[in-house]
Amino acid sequence: MTTENNKGRSSWKSATPDTTTERKCIGNSADAQRARLLAALETGPLTTLEARRDLDIMMPAARVHELRHRFGKTIVTERVSRQTEAGNDHVMALYVLLPGAQIDLFDLQVGGSA
Repeated sequence: MTTENNKGRSSWKSATPDTTTERKCIGNSADAQRARLLAALETGPLTTLEARRDLDIMMPAARVHELRHRFGKTIVTERVSRQTEAGNDHVMALYVLLPGAQIDLFDLQVGGSA
């Protein structure tokens, strides 16, 4: 059923069941948003504005927090100034996914060999 709210939505919402990569990212559940965000971060850095505009994630900081603390991803946040489509400068987050495992500082041995 088509409603007024569905008009003008991105085409990724109507992905066919045969496209498995796109099916994982369908919807606005927290799981779907985390999957979209992680996939995007694996290709390179991403700003708050890009996450909202391109990935349809309205609260990217919450999804980054979950990826860090629930899923152990090492994501660094930097503050950058970017111009919006309206031409205004805004300071926003730039998220960078670091490769490799997250290091737990409490597991490091002091004064001994690892």
